[in-house]
Amino acid sequence: MAGCPRKMTPDPIFRLRIALVASALATVLVTAAGSEQPLPQFVDIARHAGVVFHHTNGASPDKHLVETMGSGGVLFDYDGDGWIDIFLVDGGSIADAAVARRARHRLFHNRGNGMFDDVSDRSGIQRGPAEAGRSVYGMGACAGDYDGDGLPDLYITNQGPNALYRNRGDGTFADVTARARVGDARWGAGCAFADLDRDGDLDLWVVNYVDADPAHSPYCGDAKAGLRYYCHPLKYQPLPNVVYRNDGGVFTDVSAASGVGGLRSNGLGVVVSDYDNDGWPDVFVANDTMPNFLFRNTGHMRFVESALQTGIAVAADGRTRAGMGIDAADYDGDGRLDLAITNLDFEMHTLRRGLDRGLFADATTESGIGFPTLPFVGFGVAFLDFDNDAQIDLAVANGHILDNAPRYRPGSTYEQRKLLFRNTTLRRFVEVGRSAGAAFTMPKVGRGLATGDIDNDGDLDLLVTNNGQDAELLRNDGGNRHHALLVQLRGAPPNREAIGARVSVTSGGRTQLRDVRAGSSYLSQNDLRVHVGLGDATTVERINVRWPSGRLEDVVNVAADQIITIEEGKGVVSRRGLAR
Repeated sequence: MAGCPRKMTPDPIFRLRIALVASALATVLVTAAGSEQPLPQFVDIARHAGVVFHHTNGASPDKHLVETMGSGGVLFDYDGDGWIDIFLVDGGSIADAAVARRARHRLFHNRGNGMFDDVSDRSGIQRGPAEAGRSVYGMGACAGDYDGDGLPDLYITNQGPNALYRNRGDGTFADVTARARVGDARWGAGCAFADLDRDGDLDLWVVNYVDADPAHSPYCGDAKAGLRYYCHPLKYQPLPNVVYRNDGGVFTDVSAASGVGGLRSNGLGVVVSDYDNDGWPDVFVANDTMPNFLFRNTGHMRFVESALQTGIAVAADGRTRAGMGIDAADYDGDGRLDLAITNLDFEMHTLRRGLDRGLFADATTESGIGFPTLPFVGFGVAFLDFDNDAQIDLAVANGHILDNAPRYRPGSTYEQRKLLFRNTTLRRFVEVGRSAGAAFTMPKVGRGLATGDIDNDGDLDLLVTNNGQDAELLRNDGGNRHHALLVQLRGAPPNREAIGARVSVTSGGRTQLRDVRAGSSYLSQNDLRVHVGLGDATTVERINVRWPSGRLEDVVNVAADQIITIEEGKGVVSRRGLAR
């Protein structure tokens, strides 16, 4: 994110015009080429389905930086009934205590019939410890079973003390922040649960942003003209990431000993994946206007920062980008992880293709991602197979930081449309958002984005959060024309959700790679179940699971269009058809 405007030059404007023309032409060509089978349509069903949530950003004339940054959402099955529920993080207000009191996080229970119940009041989840006399402004969240009781718990990041809620199993959550020792009061952003030391239980990684003391907010703007804007993040001091080791349900801050705590950055997005396939989970961090991080896990809770050597620290021109959201997947089917990072307008969102020996190559332009993203400020991002054609696509939520952006950048808008990139050849994407329904053409101030099959019909739906606006629940209509498989993993205790598992699915002569991850995108988390589009194939020849323990397990000859549960050491223990 870059708050203060930069100098305009003819070159960016020219590139922007070219990008708009190229994007529109590509969309027309793809629509014509795919006319025999139209694109799935995404329909915003949030209000109809009972997911009523308006983000409180507390926007004020003081232009506190946090007002424009939030917030995130989580798709997770908190009650274990097989239907994905929704948690949405609300913001608050730095300038107005009355507005801050109205802000409330929301938990929505999925009934399984297309409707959700707002169970926030009963859940016990609060926006923040207002009684402590400290300002708390909600940012993001991640979910994972930290205490090994089989129930996903919830961690919420804030500008102000973060919070951990333990799932009691009766629809309520208990605030265990103090007991668990994870209430860092700095500005938290992205978070992720993962078994970083492979001792069986889930540890916690928290990305911090900047030291923006609300009591000493700098003035950025034109004082004579009475014009103020949100400050650039480099106006503030960067903060280090925090690494918490799980010691039997109580966490120990091992940031310094891990080799992570000495490095500071304007961190926002985080994703944990084993990029070098050595069995140890590594950590990618998207940094805003500073080099990105890749913390290579060398074992025993020790990390070496390797972004520059591997090729993801900076862009192809050697300059930093305003990294916000981040996700990883094998979009080209070569068995190696690739990386997507969203950036500021006039920068292009970044795509890195995984190579041998743990290196990454810049694929931003060659992939078709680059030019269509030039006019957009990207936040939430997710790799997904939205049309079940067995090729990984990409979705992006966009929205400017400056609420008065047009005054500084001709052609810029505060609200921006979402982008949907269809993978056409495993190495080439085409932006098709304008043809994917009104939800992708309606401009919003997009922030968080998460994917999951909310109706269990075999295609992936989207949860999108918008700054100061209503959240969107985008139902995928038509993505299940092709076949698919949903895989729920049940690992050995205490990591029963099998976070960190790697799944390889072979069908129709193609092998697809999926990771089970808690935390990704921007301040958000996807459904933990593995979704695999199968195209025209009706059978999966082989499913290989590398469990977090390192154990390898194969399941063979599985019919498509099912939701199956694989339990570690026992194979498939349940199966049910998709709800079509």
